[in-house]
Amino acid sequence: MTPEDLAAAYKQLLQVERGWRDMKGALGLRPVFHYREDRIRAHIQLCWLGLLLLRVVENATDDTWRNVRNELDRMHLVTLATADDHVAQRSATTNGQKAILTALELPEPPRFFDFTVPETS
Repeated sequence: MTPEDLAAAYKQLLQVERGWRDMKGALGLRPVFHYREDRIRAHIQLCWLGLLLLRVVENATDDTWRNVRNELDRMHLVTLATADDHVAQRSATTNGQKAILTALELPEPPRFFDFTVPETS
């Protein structure tokens, strides 16, 4: 192998090791004991999909998953209710959240959800 090939292989090894660390840490995986082969395969595929989504978000936003998650965790949905009606309203979108949504090519969530007005007789 050429020195360039060895360097590329080493970089791939680092990425694989980072992936395993992230699957244990960032994804918060814990030991799960499956006994059927189809469940084992499904579990591995779901873990791989979760890691893939982390990498897509990190590459699109050019930031770490931890920072992106912390910024998006600041978005809340509050339900205001009275005896007659209720409305669920999302918190205002911060500039950081707008930048993340734009980088991921996602629309901003609607401001109001489940707006119920009492019926008039």
